[in-house]
Amino acid sequence: MARIAVIGAGMGAMAAAARLAVAGHRVTVYERSETFGGSVGQYAHEGFAFDTGPTLLHLPAVYRDLFVKTGKEPLEQCVTVTQVDPASRHIFADGTAVSLPNASRAGVVAALDTALGDGAGAAWGEFLDRARDAWDRSRRPLLEEPLRSDWQVLGRDPYPAIRQRRLLRSARQARTVTEVGAWELSDPRLAALLDGYALSYGLDPLRAPAAAALLPYMEETFGSWYVSGGIRALAQAVYERCLARKVEFVFGGEVARVVEKDGRAAGVELLDGTVAEAEHVVLGARPHPGLVPGQELWRDGDVAAQPRQGQGQGQGQGVVPGRFLVLLSLRGARPADAVHRTLVHPADGAAEREAVFGGGLADRPTVTVLRPDDPSTRPDDAHEAVTLMATVAPHGAVDWMDTALRERCADALIEAAGAAVPGIRERLLHAEVRTPAETATDTGTEDGSVPAPALAGAKGAYLHPSNRTRLPGLYTAGGWSHPGGGLAHAGMSGALVAGLIVEGDGFRGSQ
Repeated sequence: MARIAVIGAGMGAMAAAARLAVAGHRVTVYERSETFGGSVGQYAHEGFAFDTGPTLLHLPAVYRDLFVKTGKEPLEQCVTVTQVDPASRHIFADGTAVSLPNASRAGVVAALDTALGDGAGAAWGEFLDRARDAWDRSRRPLLEEPLRSDWQVLGRDPYPAIRQRRLLRSARQARTVTEVGAWELSDPRLAALLDGYALSYGLDPLRAPAAAALLPYMEETFGSWYVSGGIRALAQAVYERCLARKVEFVFGGEVARVVEKDGRAAGVELLDGTVAEAEHVVLGARPHPGLVPGQELWRDGDVAAQPRQGQGQGQGQGVVPGRFLVLLSLRGARPADAVHRTLVHPADGAAEREAVFGGGLADRPTVTVLRPDDPSTRPDDAHEAVTLMATVAPHGAVDWMDTALRERCADALIEAAGAAVPGIRERLLHAEVRTPAETATDTGTEDGSVPAPALAGAKGAYLHPSNRTRLPGLYTAGGWSHPGGGLAHAGMSGALVAGLIVEGDGFRGSQ
């Protein structure tokens, strides 16, 4: 039995803690705030409740595996998980709308043909076939295995872009999301659909490698799932599983530095000077300068050491964006035919990308409208809780404490959301605004950025730092480490870290 200190109580950190405790280790989690979950938070107001982090679960198998491996009660016995159907509705700038069924390739093709015209569904279906190839080629080394020392193999893009011959010019192949949309999908509404997937994960379609095609493939193949009570209920279930496995939590216990002894991690020192010894330390938060005095976390030549990635963020686009939320308490019942998730696409996607990734504010952003059919989110059936979400520049690039700016952005989201929720302004009782500034306060990330999933391609610029670090005995889990951000990816990182500690450097991931 080894003593293990875990820094942070986010989803990746708790996933690692539960697995390590089951393996017989003594695990203590040190969390700077007074609660668990990291970015998976909740806001409540007069009987209304809203998720302030992730809102849907993709790849539920990740958390099913966690619960199977850490106890007798499966995931579905601890939380109620249901498929969202339709998975999403899309409203384009020309007024065209389409609802895409959940986890049904044939249904998606038929819906696109009906809404956008014959051939649109076939074009999207053929694109998803290529995306499936990208998924099959990269799934194991990118998601299910620790990052290999020869990570450069993931620098090649696994997406089999169509080679397009051109008269009097050399043939071309799409290298980015935007090029896939323009050259392979042709219909600007399909291109906007693909851009929307990338943007929702915090990726710049203009720069993100074509391999990002695996994100819509993942959602449309494995489905979108809602947890009753919101994703916060999933965090609660993971926390309770940790407690059941005798994991100890120290809330309000901010770690100042990792203690080093004889060339390896030997515990943690809290801000109050308390030192807790440990044989292994798991960092489940974004690394900060001074955490390991006198040395970098990764060796020269490691993926995190590449200059284009900057501070081990693992995202080659430079700016790592955050989320802007408007949490709306509405009078009036949720209509029976309301769709859980609607994306309202702007007329000028290029202007939005330039604003978000150039450190500005888009006049008309892509707005995700969330309308869960969940009684626990509202005081009664005569009211409705609606969340509006947009990807925005991080705090610092934009001053999200500026009241006028916050109001302007909130008004833009509400205006756009009117296409999905008719009469939304007349129904409004209360609006709560949350920006990257609030994310920074809640999670301890200086700019409120939200990490994107890892991607192959772009010479490794979209990979994240290895779960192993330069200091023996120190590992990293969560969205800022391999395999990157997102609820499912956080759970995967916890499994990888637990495997490395329990099985050693010979661990190669799940079989």
